[in-house]
Amino acid sequence: MFDRRLVSHFDWVLLLTVLLLAGIGIVNLFSATASWNSTTTPLYLKQLLWLSGGVLIALIICLFDYRHLEYFAVHFYGLSIGMLVYVLFMGKTTMGATRWIDLGFFNLQPGEVVKIAVILLLARYFGKTANSFGYSLFELLKPTLWLLLPVVLVLKEPDLGTAAMVVSIAATMLLFAGLKRGTLIGLGLIGVLTAVVGWFGLHDYQRARIRTFMNPEADPLGSGYHIIQSKIAVGSGGFFGKGFIQGTQSQLSFLPERHTDFAFSVFAEEWGFAGSLVLLFLYLFLIVWGLYVARRAADRFGLFLAVGVTAMIFWHIVVNLGMVIGLLPVVGVPLPLFSYGGTSMVTTMIGVGLLMNVSMRRFKF
Repeated sequence: MFDRRLVSHFDWVLLLTVLLLAGIGIVNLFSATASWNSTTTPLYLKQLLWLSGGVLIALIICLFDYRHLEYFAVHFYGLSIGMLVYVLFMGKTTMGATRWIDLGFFNLQPGEVVKIAVILLLARYFGKTANSFGYSLFELLKPTLWLLLPVVLVLKEPDLGTAAMVVSIAATMLLFAGLKRGTLIGLGLIGVLTAVVGWFGLHDYQRARIRTFMNPEADPLGSGYHIIQSKIAVGSGGFFGKGFIQGTQSQLSFLPERHTDFAFSVFAEEWGFAGSLVLLFLYLFLIVWGLYVARRAADRFGLFLAVGVTAMIFWHIVVNLGMVIGLLPVVGVPLPLFSYGGTSMVTTMIGVGLLMNVSMRRFKF
């Protein structure tokens, strides 16, 4: 029997905030590609299509009780791992990276899908193994193995940005679950050791990105070009910006990847500090609301599900914005709801659907 409380508890605040951010992103995408001469469907219209599909998926997710997902978390995780393995052998290669499955009408990036899979699986584990004293290293062995498998497969593509996102999401959920002091120290030492050893396992271009982050002016026309042009675009916007479709860095094509990784640079140049502040406030509100949903969740599975989705959105925002203003290396992480990309948009909207699902069913049965 249908519960009328589901309708009365529908999270309009979350949905409208997401639509507002995505709408601003589509307008920004229109500006970023205004100077392009193309006979194909404009990217902003494609993005609008992906947003529409994402909203539909989110609403469909709301129809089913999120608690049922707990039983399918392992299956979904297995499916995502299968897709990552498929990509390594039969994936589509672009610019030296094999990250996509060519579906004809759509290039699916399993690295995006695995973020949701890891969130579901860890939410299931932490939801079932409540520990008021904090987890020990031994108790974290199983979820660590679950995490390492997709991370290793993603690094093989190679895709350092997505691997870093998966680890960041898991680490955030782990901190919310609680750690013993010894466990926290142990994980910190393991993290430092992994970073040192991992440096030698990086590809040459990945090491070059990190060196460029430290000193972009060392190669201004090569590896440092992206970040230098991005910083010029952001800084030249001033307080109120140059105006819609008036950004010289983007319209004169000095700024590369302005529809994807550096979409915020276009926005900052055209709308300045004032416009950027408004956009950042909307993102901050979205993160705070996600934590609010987690706090009101009816059970531990819902709590960790909401925390995981919120962490996914948060880390994408932090890394992308840090990347475009030179505070972090360029690792190809999109800005949620803003950068162009079908898989990224749909994945984010799946996360939004899960958040709305938890929010709608926050009452006890």
